[in-house]
Amino acid sequence: MERVGERGPCPPAGPAPDGSGDGGRAARTVRSLAGRVQRSGPGLLRVCVGSVFLWFGALKFFPAASPAEQVAVEAATKVTFGLLPPDLVLRLLAASETAIGLGLVTGVLLRVALVGFFAHMAGVFSALLLLRGEMWQGGAPVPTLEGQYVIKNVVLVAACLVVAADEWGRAAPP
Repeated sequence: MERVGERGPCPPAGPAPDGSGDGGRAARTVRSLAGRVQRSGPGLLRVCVGSVFLWFGALKFFPAASPAEQVAVEAATKVTFGLLPPDLVLRLLAASETAIGLGLVTGVLLRVALVGFFAHMAGVFSALLLLRGEMWQGGAPVPTLEGQYVIKNVVLVAACLVVAADEWGRAAPP
């Protein structure tokens, strides 16, 4: 049995007083920064993903400047059943990636850019199935460098899911 004034085996319940030394001030600062990041996170993700798309799309306008050029053209050519010549496929990829990037960076026609982004990502991930020899090492589920380049796009998809949720969660303009 505990005596009055003696401490039990457990620390007292409840949070420490907010103004207790630097811990309280630091905690308030961290919470304040977290709130700011939370509010600006979707916009930051939108601009970052847009910048990557704009940059990589622009590279495709210059022959052999993009390390993903060959894989992108091969996959897109298979998706279009070879109906489009490879040089046209490359120009279309460059234009679409650049347009998506501009839409994401500026926020102009954002919903159109997001639909384009997700459609483009479906095409990108199709390379994992259509170009098995280039994407995977033998029969094992071990991606090649090109396969890793495609798989890392799950991060961009996750970022744009947050952006899309933020955008479509807003009330429609009057």
